[in-house]
Amino acid sequence: MALIHAATLSPSKLEMLAAWLPSQQWFDGPASSEVEIKGAFRFDDPAGAVGVETFIVSSGGRVFQVPLTYRGNALAGGEGSLVTTMEHSVLGTRWVYDAVGDPVYAQALTTAIITGGTQADLTFDYSAPPEKLEVTTRVAGTGNGASPAPLVDHVTVSLVGTTSTIATDGFQIEVFRLPATAIEQSGRQHLTGTWPGQADPLLLAAALPN
Repeated sequence: MALIHAATLSPSKLEMLAAWLPSQQWFDGPASSEVEIKGAFRFDDPAGAVGVETFIVSSGGRVFQVPLTYRGNALAGGEGSLVTTMEHSVLGTRWVYDAVGDPVYAQALTTAIITGGTQADLTFDYSAPPEKLEVTTRVAGTGNGASPAPLVDHVTVSLVGTTSTIATDGFQIEVFRLPATAIEQSGRQHLTGTWPGQADPLLLAAALPN
């Protein structure tokens, strides 16, 4: 389960996304266009140390997938994936990374794809307002769990067009920055998602064993 705190963030998640997105090679919207968060989902880090959250955002008439990780300390070797540092009123300074460069995200994503996993349930460390979040973005992997997910301890990342490819020891994982309508993946296992305003599942990621 993903633990949600009643917290103030500086910058806010929307401010962070609006500042970072225009600088990305895969972002093809106007730099001045407004960014809107359409939905979000989380995966669990079994160790409980890293927050793993993926945003579905719209900008310039396009919809983008933006996975992020939140860490209490800098990720060794992760300088090229750093999005920003954020002040969290409960947890303190958080290092925010483009998740494709974070092994914890690769582990969580691969596990969801090949085991038929879904988004994490949300739990809250407060009982009073602010209002608790409702899960409105849902994802599902197509695997059946016949094979366990390999352990991921390092990743390398490449980008072709709007697809980020994560290479691990066990899998090549494609993360589609522009969610795709074509579900057929030539036998590859994949992850699809729906969110408010998108009732038909779109393709978010696909995995192929090395």
